[in-house]
Amino acid sequence: MHPNGWDHALKVTGDGTGLVGHAGAILLRKAADQAGLTAGLGAALRRAGKSPLFDRGAALVSMAAAIALGATSMSDIGVLAHLSPVLGTAPSGPTMRRALDLAGGTAMLERIAKARARARAHVWQLIEKTPAGFPWLVIAGKTLTGWVVIDMDGTLVTAHSDKEGAAPTWKKGYGFHPLAAWCINTRESLAMLLRPGNAGSNTFADHKDVLAAAIRQVPARFRRRILVRIDGAGASHDLVKHLLGMSSPRRILLFICGWMITPADEDAIKMVPADAWKPGIAQDGEIEEDKHVAEVTHLMSRAGNWPAGLRWIVRRTKPSRRQVKNLTDYEKKTGWRYSITCTNIPDTGITDVPGSHHPQYIDVVHREHAVVETDGVRTAKAMGLRNLPSKTWQVNCGWVHRREHRRRPHRLDPPPRLPR
Repeated sequence: MHPNGWDHALKVTGDGTGLVGHAGAILLRKAADQAGLTAGLGAALRRAGKSPLFDRGAALVSMAAAIALGATSMSDIGVLAHLSPVLGTAPSGPTMRRALDLAGGTAMLERIAKARARARAHVWQLIEKTPAGFPWLVIAGKTLTGWVVIDMDGTLVTAHSDKEGAAPTWKKGYGFHPLAAWCINTRESLAMLLRPGNAGSNTFADHKDVLAAAIRQVPARFRRRILVRIDGAGASHDLVKHLLGMSSPRRILLFICGWMITPADEDAIKMVPADAWKPGIAQDGEIEEDKHVAEVTHLMSRAGNWPAGLRWIVRRTKPSRRQVKNLTDYEKKTGWRYSITCTNIPDTGITDVPGSHHPQYIDVVHREHAVVETDGVRTAKAMGLRNLPSKTWQVNCGWVHRREHRRRPHRLDPPPRLPR
């Protein structure tokens, strides 16, 4: 724990004198200070021969607290003015721009990442010592003890003015296409890469870099068992090959990713015997009689074009009215909508998770990836990612990485699951 100079007489009360509102912002700053994040960022951003009036680490943490209060631009740092009796004078808008410009440089981003990793290791150690312990995921009634789950996903950020790096997007918009990785156990953003709007959804190099950065953020003691989940848009041949090669004697890395169905894959689905289809499983472990799952690994004609050690799981559901117009001829004929999942989870299943080898369980684990849309992407946009504040690329890179400093180490209980 790092002592603070400003909170030695801090109290929470509803009456009296010398009061300030928005106590949550003060708690955010206090948590960052005591976890060592503020000091770590300040040290990372320190330059020889430079002595800024306002510590750059404190400036970044202050901006994070301001965003929690509704700030959407650098000048909105002024929302912290009413907290000055506690936190002291807030940094100015120009100070924030200089801090973000400094933080957005390539070398500084590496130093910031190391500072974040040190603070995270300390916080995760504290979480382990709580009565609830570390929040291992519970999926369909099974606890994935010892497994850190990393979800990767991209999103589009609209630019309403001409900004450096902004480009047309695949949805016919204009802006940016950042790619990120979240730890679903703690709902933390581990790594995020700002990319132009025309960046590909399945660019292997970007996925490789973001995943590597995310794993470096995971404390070493928790890297022994990692489960990575990626949707179909992000999966590629190179990425699957790379993921298969990431396991070692000291680390098990399993992955589940979506799959783009081709006519050859539909031919494999046609050969699935009627009795091979088994009822699906919901997130709460209940049986879904109107949804079915089967393994098609032995029927996939394309399997020979992919590395060994893969399994393919097919799921069929009744299409919604919105999905009907996008059905293939085969799907229209059968009345089912099909999706395929690719994984390297072996026939023996996930280590120390009994029953995880069944196709139904692999399917439900992959569908739980949808939580990244709410607890990951939507939260990120609500907390600063929706609007990149500067015309310059480097400042916006600093802004993207600054929003990763808002951490919730107190959230210990597994979050609620999305209904399926």
